[in-house]
Amino acid sequence: MDSALNSIVAELELTDLDADRRLLDMPGVSLLVFTSAGCTGCRWARRALPGMGLSVDRLCWIDAGRNGGLVERYDVFHLPALFVVRDGLFLGALQARLSLAELSAALERALLESGEELP
Repeated sequence: MDSALNSIVAELELTDLDADRRLLDMPGVSLLVFTSAGCTGCRWARRALPGMGLSVDRLCWIDAGRNGGLVERYDVFHLPALFVVRDGLFLGALQARLSLAELSAALERALLESGEELP
């Protein structure tokens, strides 16, 4: 089943070349999701996250295999890796299992942060 057909949230692909500019320009809450084609959990996240109903304005997919600069700057050590950006400010990593309840709770905690410059 194609996730784009069932998506209830906007989705876009970011790269080393455009991520900073786009994240700085986009209002609202962005969930950055670092994935890789060979990662089973990443494939599951790609299918499930768009329809979860998380309190985000968009999902920003980043292919970790093709965007090493972002992987390094965000200190990505495992995949999938999730980070929150609101109104161009970095709110941190989401440390949660990929379930609606855990992701929602982690997102609520992240949204309480004041934010800092993007990595």
